[in-house]
Amino acid sequence: MAGNTGPLSARAKLAVTAGKAAAAVSRAAGRGSGSVIGGKVALRLDPDLLARLATHLDVVLVSATNGKTTTTRLIAEALRASGPVVSNALGANMPAGITSALAGGSDARYGVIEVDEKYLAGVARDVSPKAIALLNLSRDQLDRAAETRMLAEKWREGLAGTKAVIIANADDPLIVWAASSSPNVVWVAAGQEWKDDAWSCPSCGGVMQRPGDDWFCAECGFRRPTPSWALSGDYVLDPHGSAWPIRLQLPGRANKANATTSAAVAATFGVPPQVALERMYQVQAVAGRFDVVSFLGRDVRLLLAKNPAGWLETFSLIDGPPTPVILGVNARGADGTDTSWLWDVDYTRLAGHPVFVIGDRKLDLAVRLEVAGVDFRVCESVDEAVQSAPPGRIELIANYTAFQDVRRRVGN
Repeated sequence: MAGNTGPLSARAKLAVTAGKAAAAVSRAAGRGSGSVIGGKVALRLDPDLLARLATHLDVVLVSATNGKTTTTRLIAEALRASGPVVSNALGANMPAGITSALAGGSDARYGVIEVDEKYLAGVARDVSPKAIALLNLSRDQLDRAAETRMLAEKWREGLAGTKAVIIANADDPLIVWAASSSPNVVWVAAGQEWKDDAWSCPSCGGVMQRPGDDWFCAECGFRRPTPSWALSGDYVLDPHGSAWPIRLQLPGRANKANATTSAAVAATFGVPPQVALERMYQVQAVAGRFDVVSFLGRDVRLLLAKNPAGWLETFSLIDGPPTPVILGVNARGADGTDTSWLWDVDYTRLAGHPVFVIGDRKLDLAVRLEVAGVDFRVCESVDEAVQSAPPGRIELIANYTAFQDVRRRVGN
């Protein structure tokens, strides 16, 4: 694999070849894309392979609790205006999946890499990124992920002194705390609808004051930095004060925020906002998210929501009542086995919608909806839910493995 640092060593080539073979076997056995097992095999043979594969690339890393897969896709589209891109577009975002993705990018100029929050500092150490985009931090997978303040502290320590340009959300105090140890930060006013994880100051533990869009700690003086990029309605405001229209096929305010951050990242690589935003219009769906599929004679829009902040954003973009809504919740390893987060979601927002509940933990969700006073029906399958729904396009919202189950069933 040739880049500006010369070809890979024999050991690295062997690792790449073995990884691709393992991935092919996994795909043939019907066990998914094979990217994770392929990456694991490759890294076992050459533990430094990730760093070697990244040496010829200008890399941007994207990390967050919500929106990282979509933002990764938007940045990749924008940077293709300047050259070939390699990306882990399907969301395999731990070191093995990232290694697999980069192994397929020998001719690429840019690497646009989504990184799981727990692995950000380590991957940044390995690949020496030119830019790192930090979108948000909120509670997620309570049995797996660290408490948000601890995660922000790990990022802060891991990114201290990095040479990368950090593109960070000025509206999330946890992100600002994490990014503030870095010497070169571009602040973006991307908004923050979910605020329940940022009421105490990450710097001193004091109570955060939140007048309007501003925030500050009256006790230690930690406060919102002045952004140089901002989302304003349907426009991106750049550092020169120019307003660029956002035209996306992806729905909702959250995706406009993702596009704003993506435009700021693209500018770091020399792609002008107008060009970047025009290219983002090409994205219709991301790994099945936002797709409208035809199933059992009905149109069903597939939406992913994995944690309280994600559900809140998703409720804001669905069609209003009486649009039927199917909710799917599992609690498998990839979801986190603790479903207590359901009590943090404001399901009263579904009032007036006919609601149908599916998934491994449908009864947990049913109890939550009962308490919220939402009318619902428990169904054994997505087929039953779709057939029971009244007329109109159906909005289907599911957490991670429930979403994958639905995609397999509806043939998407």
